[in-house]
Amino acid sequence: MSVTTEPKTRPTTRRANKTAEAATTAVDARIAPPPKLRRRPLLVVASVAAVCLGGLLGVWAYTSVTTAQEVVAVRSTVQRGALISREDLVAVRIGVDPALNPVPAGQLDGVVGQRAAVDLPAGGLVTQGSIAPTVVPAHDMSVVGVAVPAALLPGEPLRAGDQVRVVATPGQQGEVTDEEQRSITAMVVGVYPEADSGQTVVSVQVPYDQAAELAARAATGKVAVVLDSRER
Repeated sequence: MSVTTEPKTRPTTRRANKTAEAATTAVDARIAPPPKLRRRPLLVVASVAAVCLGGLLGVWAYTSVTTAQEVVAVRSTVQRGALISREDLVAVRIGVDPALNPVPAGQLDGVVGQRAAVDLPAGGLVTQGSIAPTVVPAHDMSVVGVAVPAALLPGEPLRAGDQVRVVATPGQQGEVTDEEQRSITAMVVGVYPEADSGQTVVSVQVPYDQAAELAARAATGKVAVVLDSRER
């Protein structure tokens, strides 16, 4: 009769297995799991806004350069009515609104010798409406306002530049005589109706030495305005 016995596990083999397990655990401990990526909405929005802002700035810079133009500016202040000289002007290149109607730099020489229709401050632009060949009143001329009712005005509306005669009238109590009626020749520079009084103030330019007489006659209210021919 034979007896079968199980083989005993060697202690050396067990120790080797434990050593291998410990090494594997140490390696796993050293290899950290990859970090989880977290989305940051604010950072994404800020990045998109920065890109859009950069694009807008680029468009603005390109537009500013392409729309810039050379125009006439004032180097030194020119008072209203003063003669404009070449030393008063300078050509500048800037972006301007076409609605301002500035004078192009190519027309700078044409501005020289013109009159300032308004005060032109140093550094300001010269526009088409800020200059004129002459100013009102011109040299040795005066402007007088004549207030007259509608019945003593011509039916044809008066316009600036019209040649008129301001005629002295006898008034309601007077009578027309055979003598030549006194009149003063003038040029209309403005017409200003007054709704409250029912009268119209006609500003006229007359020679300096006739302004006092015309103002005195206009103050009496006994004048009429006659429109002369517009043919030139």
